Amino acid sequence: MPSDSIHDTYRAIFSSHGHPSLEKHIEKLIELDTFLPYSSTFFCITNTQDLSFEYVSKNIHACLGLTSEEVKSKGMRYFWSRMHPDDLDLWLHALSDLMKFTLNEISVEQRSKMTYTWNYRLKNNCDSYVNIVQNTTPLEFDSGNKPIIGLAHYTVLVPEISMPICASAKLLNHNNEYETVYYNNFSQKLLSEGISNRERDVIRLLVLNHSSKVIAEKLNISANTVDTHRRNILKKLNISSTGELVGMIKMNTNLI
Repeated sequence: MPSDSIHDTYRAIFSSHGHPSLEKHIEKLIELDTFLPYSSTFFCITNTQDLSFEYVSKNIHACLGLTSEEVKSKGMRYFWSRMHPDDLDLWLHALSDLMKFTLNEISVEQRSKMTYTWNYRLKNNCDSYVNIVQNTTPLEFDSGNKPIIGLAHYTVLVPEISMPICASAKLLNHNNEYETVYYNNFSQKLLSEGISNRERDVIRLLVLNHSSKVIAEKLNISANTVDTHRRNILKKLNISSTGELVGMIKMNTNLI
């Protein structure tokens, strides 16, 4: 997806007004960051209005090999440029749905008690893509009570783990316990939105443990065409093997 398109979509999702003060938040977080040990997580203060990072913790270097100064100075556009291109559309859909859910389903009084989680792949300083699980908690809201400033925690996981793009929202309830109020697997949604009818036929037969040769005979196409469909299906779903595909379908039979 072109950078301008990403920028425009992100702007549309987080269109807002005003620029609240962040000095106290940043001051306290900088003080805390000085004493935190190095780990596989880092945090940032995100500003969805001017697409900047108000602060980036030192641990980003241990996690990604990037310096906090570099990421803070270059902002979100630079961060996006390192995201896996296959994850961009799903990531934007996830953010858009989370925002719609918040504005339509969460009362103004409850929005300060929300926290949001999603994931994607990001390129580190060695040009390898690693999994990122991002959890963002709103810090400030605009005049329309729309979250615009967030405290984001990033957990880095090894690239060998195959992770579908998911998004969730949790609400801190009256017992001071987080309960999940929204969850969506955007990678699985491709089975209904991004998979062709012929590819869906191939998936159904794969679930029945048929070989490419048998599938070809049943669909009256060549085995090479079946193999092409299989490769395209794995690419669209961002998974690495037919076994993983079959397991996912068997656990979610309504997807086909």
